[in-house]
Amino acid sequence: MLRLLLLFLGFVAGAVLPIQASLNARVGQAAGSPLVGALVSFGIGTLALLGVVLAQGAPLRQVAGLRALPPLTLVGGLLGAFYVAVVTALAPRLGATLTVALVVVGQLVLALVLDHFGLLGLPLHPVSGLRALGVALLLLGVWLINSN
Repeated sequence: MLRLLLLFLGFVAGAVLPIQASLNARVGQAAGSPLVGALVSFGIGTLALLGVVLAQGAPLRQVAGLRALPPLTLVGGLLGAFYVAVVTALAPRLGATLTVALVVVGQLVLALVLDHFGLLGLPLHPVSGLRALGVALLLLGVWLINSN
């Protein structure tokens, strides 16, 4: 049952990406800059997360434990900003379908490499023929979507 819930949450997380891209694109267009659209998105997201953390009563002193992390670990925030800014810029030019298809294929290609080599602390999941075929079919899907 838990696995089913996790699979559903993963689906929902992916399903909201085209909505996020479209809304951020509108903000970026209204502001005249996709970077401003991304900044507004991150600002609102930061406030929402701060509210949730404070509502949970989690002490902010827990942040001190982050000092022990290697600096590379904290690059995730920069990667998130890059993602939101790029998608905000691409969605009005390429459309939500192609933008999200490119994002999904990019995610899966790199995820396949990370899993295969167990990089960034992930467990090893070697590339199998079926996994490679799945990614190849997604690449074909991007080509078909772009051929429109």
